[in-house]
This record gives sequence, structure tokens and C-alpha cells, in this order.
Amino acid sequence: MDIDPVIARTLGFPKAAYTHVERERRWLCRDAPRDLIVQSERITDLYVSGTRLRLREARLLDGGAAKLRLSRKADVDSHTRLITSIYLPEAEFAVLAASLPGRRITKLRHRLRSPPGVLMSLDEFQEGLAGLVLLEAEFAAADLMAGFATPDFALREVTDDARYGGGALAADGLAKALYPGARPSAA
Repeated sequence: MDIDPVIARTLGFPKAAYTHVERERRWLCRDAPRDLIVQSERITDLYVSGTRLRLREARLLDGGAAKLRLSRKADVDSHTRLITSIYLPEAEFAVLAASLPGRRITKLRHRLRSPPGVLMSLDEFQEGLAGLVLLEAEFAAADLMAGFATPDFALREVTDDARYGGGALAADGLAKALYPGARPSAA
């Protein structure tokens, strides 16, 4: 881990062995570049009220076992966050999904053909966030992130705009992202 251990401990991540560093940039897009899609899944995230926890159900559209996990994230800065996850069996996931308070987001995530060291995913949000399309690029190293050019199908970068983070979208909805003065939605 290349994050200062004091910062990691301050954010609640005392052991590097259980922590993943995520380096990410995000862009608004008009739609998915279908010719770049290599895999698609339906994701439902439950952002647990009053915490940094997220319960995620990810199911491939073409079948296969679900990836079910409880994760905790903390931002080091707008491009870098620390993550730890627990993978869960269906029965334990169902208990948590039924009992934890929070707000849900559903999206189709399309993994895109990506350059080495970069994982690009395009999220097409569903339900109350329908119409929102975000591209995320996750980088294996900070230098790859710094040198990455904006893809030609992206409209504008929103990495530094906290309104486009998953927790903020779950809490405030699309209106606040598009119209900063809007009040949170009643979901």
C-alpha cells in the first residue's frame, strides 16, 4: 500500500493486509459505447445509513454466481480511497439486506475493453437515477491515472464533484447532482 499508514489508521484502516487502494476517475457520458463492452452485470448497492458501509449484490447478466459483499470505503482524496470487503454467502447477505437501514441504487455495469493497468466500467443507472451514465476508470498505479486521457465518448470529468459518488447519489438523487441547489429526494 502506498498510502501513509498514519492517514490509513486515521480513516479506520489499521492493517494494510486487509486494505485495497482504489485510484479512480469518473466522467459523465451520453451512453455506453456498445462495441467496447466485454461483460455486463446488474448491481444493487445499499448504502448503510450513518456509516461508510455499502452492501453490494452484483449479478452477471448472462448468469453465474452472484458476488455479494459488505465493503467499507474512506476517501484519502477525490481520486484515492481505501476499501476493505467481506464476501458473503447468499443466506448471510439476505439477513443484512433485509435488516440494514439505508438507500439503494441499482445500475447496469458494463466492463469495457481497457488498456493495461486500467479497468474501465460504464454504469447505466436505473430507477430514480435513470438517464445517468457514468464512466469509471480504476488505475493500478498513480502514474497511469495521471497520464490517462479523457475517453472520446465522455462528456465531462466529475471525479472532483462529490455529488457523483455512489453514497451522495443514494442520499441526494440525481436532482442534486444536476442542480446543486436542489433538496435531497424523498426515497
